[in-house]
Amino acid sequence: MSDSFDLRRWRPGPLLPKRDERDFALTFVVAVLCLLACLTALTAISADRGARGWSRQLTGSATIVVRPKGAESPDAAAARAAETLAGLSGVTEARALAKADAEELLEPWIGREALLEDLPVPRLVTVELDPAKPATAQSLDSALQAAGLDASVDDHSRWIGDIERSAALIRWAAIGVFVLIAAAAAATVAFATRAGLAARRDVIEVLHLSGAKGTFIARLFQARFARMAAVAGLFGAAGAAMIGAGLRLAGGGGGLAPVLPLVWSDLAWLLPCPVIAALTAAVAARGVAIRLTGELAG
Repeated sequence: MSDSFDLRRWRPGPLLPKRDERDFALTFVVAVLCLLACLTALTAISADRGARGWSRQLTGSATIVVRPKGAESPDAAAARAAETLAGLSGVTEARALAKADAEELLEPWIGREALLEDLPVPRLVTVELDPAKPATAQSLDSALQAAGLDASVDDHSRWIGDIERSAALIRWAAIGVFVLIAAAAAATVAFATRAGLAARRDVIEVLHLSGAKGTFIARLFQARFARMAAVAGLFGAAGAAMIGAGLRLAGGGGGLAPVLPLVWSDLAWLLPCPVIAALTAAVAARGVAIRLTGELAG
């Protein structure tokens, strides 16, 4: 068959070209936005895990400050307090810290020079509580008073509250940043859709004269930008996964740091990124396309 009868030569071209010189720049911008969104999600997840871990550690322990009475030495008073609490229901372990350990805890606050030999440093008793049924601060205090000890109980409730408030703040901040990034991506796609419609205004006018509905034209742009955003989301998620894997390997067993304990399973949260990016782009492109085609029709 000669070339003059080759039907492929006469096949109508697509209403929208398969490639546009602006697609690369748009794909790059959306990919960067998806990368930032994924990193924000990983940071929020790991920070929340770290806060929960600290809360569990503080909830499962208590600190007793023991002050000696009369002729009793500080070490003897601490040992007696540990012995008293060790047999209490809800306590798994009670251990008296030596003077050197107590001074080590005070050194960051008052300095090594202030730790004089005759400084009356109170002794500390660390108490590990039963996770299933922990002893309360009231029960610990009652046992110490019954033993005739001058001691105060710190069940870390104030620190737990601070950590929980910080974790909530991190979660809401991450959600806010994620929403802003998604809005920026939608605005970028909307701007690109508007530019694409303006560049092909003659095609749209011909379609309208031919009786094509605005929803038909909107579907063309919706599918185009959804595919573009899906590819960009894939690149963004892959970049975030590589950064997360690098931080995980650099941090060793504890992740990046104790405050950001990233684990391998966190990377699974990045899988929906291309789908979310495609849906966001599709909604933005469809809305702009329908509105602009409506203006042309009017």
